[in-house]
Amino acid sequence: MSINALRLVLGDQLSFELASLAGLDPQRDRVLLAEVAEEAGHVPHHPQKIAFLFSAMRHFAAALRRRGVTVDYVSLDDPANSGSLSGELARFAARYRPAEIHVTEAGDWRVEQALKASGLPLTWHADTRFLCSRAEFARWAQGRKQLRMEFFYREMRRQSGLLLHPDGSPEGGVWNFDADNRKSLPKGLRGAIPAQFAPDAITREVLALVAECFAHHYGRLEGFAYPVTHAEAEQLWAHFLDFGLAAFGDYQDAMAVGEPYLFHARISAALNVGLLDVRRLCADVETAYREGRVALNAAEGFIRQLIGWREYVRGIYWLQMPDYASRNAFANTRDLPAFYWSGATRMNCLRQAIGQTLEHAYAHHIQRLMVTGNFALLAGIEPRQLCDWYLAVYMDAFDWVELPNTLGMVLHADGGYLGSKPYCASGQYIKRMSDYCSGCAYRVSESTTDDACPFNALYWHFLMRHRERLQGNPRMGMAYRNLARMPEAKQQALWTRGEQLLARLDAGEAL
Repeated sequence: MSINALRLVLGDQLSFELASLAGLDPQRDRVLLAEVAEEAGHVPHHPQKIAFLFSAMRHFAAALRRRGVTVDYVSLDDPANSGSLSGELARFAARYRPAEIHVTEAGDWRVEQALKASGLPLTWHADTRFLCSRAEFARWAQGRKQLRMEFFYREMRRQSGLLLHPDGSPEGGVWNFDADNRKSLPKGLRGAIPAQFAPDAITREVLALVAECFAHHYGRLEGFAYPVTHAEAEQLWAHFLDFGLAAFGDYQDAMAVGEPYLFHARISAALNVGLLDVRRLCADVETAYREGRVALNAAEGFIRQLIGWREYVRGIYWLQMPDYASRNAFANTRDLPAFYWSGATRMNCLRQAIGQTLEHAYAHHIQRLMVTGNFALLAGIEPRQLCDWYLAVYMDAFDWVELPNTLGMVLHADGGYLGSKPYCASGQYIKRMSDYCSGCAYRVSESTTDDACPFNALYWHFLMRHRERLQGNPRMGMAYRNLARMPEAKQQALWTRGEQLLARLDAGEAL
């Protein structure tokens, strides 16, 4: 049997407007989707993440069929399944002998290279779901000594026209309202009730498959309630517009016990796999601002995450891969503590962030950056291990977005290519932005005692051991001036406490 075109759709490309589906002829073309062990297991992905992807893929295949498209869908437990995307593509290419094979750019450098190495005559398409193509980002980056997100973001605002006056100046007179996005949560204020989606028959079948095949992966499968169709993703988005966005601007950095979501949208997983469209999301947010339903700092803060940071890290990823993945500016070698996989630690902030991660496959950006990430930075965790952990445990983690965020933003392992300073902080930051410290076995007010918050001594220990590299950084000047003003005895006590904590980590203790 021969066909005109075989069109491969990857698990994070579930968009009807996908570039490789353009011009599809339902009578002469076939679409291929495949659940493969290589992608489900190259890191121990959270069971809910695997279930989300497989269910969304199956629902997308069903939606294509309702549109009259012929779909070949390979389930994980298909006896003929080769276990890899390149293997499945080769298998169906041999079966159909298509005149053309169409593929959209992958989100993972490893996957794209494997497909290119298949020897098949592939027609590649740019991923037009993003506002900035790989080529456009490379042109923007050319000749620049530093690739700062703020300047890229301003260019994206100009190109998109979002939140601009007719003369091209930014709404509100400034480009960035980040300083207005850092309020701690007032006592008694609770987050919006999260939208939940009951598993249908397709999802229940997937949950059973995942329970059977991935029981050894860390994370809870029970309680799965994520959107797996375009319609459900739209409902989740509408819920955020109605109940979350107005407070998101003020409290997007806040953290609270028993509040895994607060006012966050939780749409990143749906967006990253194609169930939502970034242009539509930005237009909806701008409309909410123009109609007076949300403040400017909420609208700008959300749009900045989408067309600024999200597009920027993707550009960095494809500009710098594959060498970027092996960077380790601080030469860190320490193993990731075992409690990252269990949440079994006396440090309440880490217990809260890791616990909800294992339960929901979710934590918001400050929990990732300033709790789990900050600890890994201060403790000198080997970058590849932390990157693999983030890729494994979070629903929305795909290599193009996870790697720059973790290696560059969290660990500063790229030496400052992505971020101008390490995002390091003592326990005082966590106290200011959360209520975690009140329920902790350690005292955030202490630094060198046996019951002192480990973040405090580890913060100063980090600054001391990397003084030569960091003290000349203008954004680190105040921290090093504060260190220099400390009595020598206090500095020595902090160093000793830091050494003790790191030795305990090396001995396998949970802290």
